[in-house]
Parts: sequence; C-alpha cells; structure tokens
Amino acid sequence: MMKPISSIYINVKGRLLDLATPQVMGILNVTPDSFYSGSRMWTEEDIAARARQILDEGASIIDIGAYSSRPNAEHISAEEEMRRLRTGLEILNRNHPEAIISVDTFRADVAEECVKKYGVAIINDIAAGEMDHRMFQAVADLGVPYIMMHMQGTPQNMQKKPSYDNLIKDVFLYFARKVQQLRDLGVKDIILDPGFGFGKTLEHNYELLAHLEEFHIFELPVLVGVSRKSMIYKLLGGTPQDSLNGTTVLDTVALMKGAHILRVHDVREAVEAVRITEKLKIESGYDK
Repeated sequence: MMKPISSIYINVKGRLLDLATPQVMGILNVTPDSFYSGSRMWTEEDIAARARQILDEGASIIDIGAYSSRPNAEHISAEEEMRRLRTGLEILNRNHPEAIISVDTFRADVAEECVKKYGVAIINDIAAGEMDHRMFQAVADLGVPYIMMHMQGTPQNMQKKPSYDNLIKDVFLYFARKVQQLRDLGVKDIILDPGFGFGKTLEHNYELLAHLEEFHIFELPVLVGVSRKSMIYKLLGGTPQDSLNGTTVLDTVALMKGAHILRVHDVREAVEAVRITEKLKIESGYDK
C-alpha cells in the first residue's frame, strides 16, 4: 500500500476540502452522446434525479460536463456547450445550492461564465490549456482549483496510434512544465489527472496505473478517472455497461496507490472502496 501525502487541502469557495481522506466526484453528463449511455442526462427530471443520487450516495463533488470527450466525439460549439450547461447548473443551484460543483470544460469563456454566473467551484480541463490557451490565465483570475489532465492530441484524434518515447517520463515532464506555468500565474490549487484513456493504448493505461504512486513527487492531489473505460472492457471483454466490477477493482488499486479523488459514474461503489481502503490504512498504521 502506498502512503499518500499526509496533509493536502484545496480551497473550495473559501472552505478547505481535506483530500487526505480520498473524495469521490460523481459524473453528471448533460450530453446525448457520452460513451457510457447510463451517464447521459438530457431532461430536467433526469438531471435533478442524477444530482440527488450523486449526493445521496456520498460524493462530495458533482462534475458536470456538456462536451463529450469520448474518442471521435462530435466537436460542438462553445455556445452549444454553454446552453447545455446552463440547464444543468440552474437545476443544481436551485436544488443543491451548497454542493461543490466542478465543470468539465476546456474552454476559458465557458469556465468563466460557469464560475461567475453559477458559482462553480472547480474547473476540470481535459486539455490542460492546450485546446484554449486562455485557460491558464482564466483559472488564475478566477482563483478556483484547477484539475488538469494529460491528453495526447484531441478527443477527435487521441486514439489514432498514440505513442511515447517513455510514457511515465513524458507525462511527468508535461506536468512539470504545466505546473510551473500555473505557479508563475499565481494558481494555488492544482490537481493532476494522468488521463486514463486519453491518447493511451491499453498497455499505456496499465503502465500509468502501475506507476501512479510516483505522481506524489509533485506534492499535488491526484485524480483518477477510470470509470467504465475501455481499459477495462478491452481487457476483460464486454462493454461499458458490463464494467462496474472492473471499475471498482481499478479504483481500489488507485486508492491503495494514493489517489486523492475518484471521478466515477457509480458513486456508492466508489465510496465503499474509499471506506474499505481507509480502514486498511488505519489498521496498517498509515494514518499516523
């Protein structure tokens, strides 16, 4: 079992969120085409019910996204993305005003509107500023925690023969450069997402997970998002719909290697994985 960073916090709207105990982020997709059909929430009733489920099952963060980033997904406009998000965010603000909301977007203008008009607390950027070079400055100006993910290419081309000279070294150098750029702009709360399934082969994904504990060299929180992804069903067979058990196995491995946030479709199972691994840490003396 990997001993994670013992004390790590992010400032969420003036409150410190302690990530020494791993947190669960529930996925709320206001899209018609996300890779896992069970996560698509399109009507107001569906969105409201999904938000309630995420919170009732124990997640501390709701991650709302309106741009499908599955391989070969349709590229929609910023206007369409924001139109979808407004509907979801209005429902969240009306029904759950105290909830911690993260918005999954790579666009600076979208991030700014979500934070300023709807009180979104965290920006979750799959492109780490690569698809909108205004994003880093926007995050610095907004003063919110920033999740940046490693991705090779774009959602439209990322799975067309991804290759690396040295996967772990390349991802580390990528993050080192990006973290320095953010620090130079004054960004304080940075969360790293290794980007499972984004510009990686099956072997790349498992190599990344095998070395996950090494990301603690950055002394920053690490988010893991493997929920129902192809690294599970391409290995075991089946589809995203068949991949809950595999997801829970990988989430547990990630927690044992020190992950701070799990981004998931299935909240209850992830919360249970956190409770079990935290109990193991206590009994092993890792909490001391």
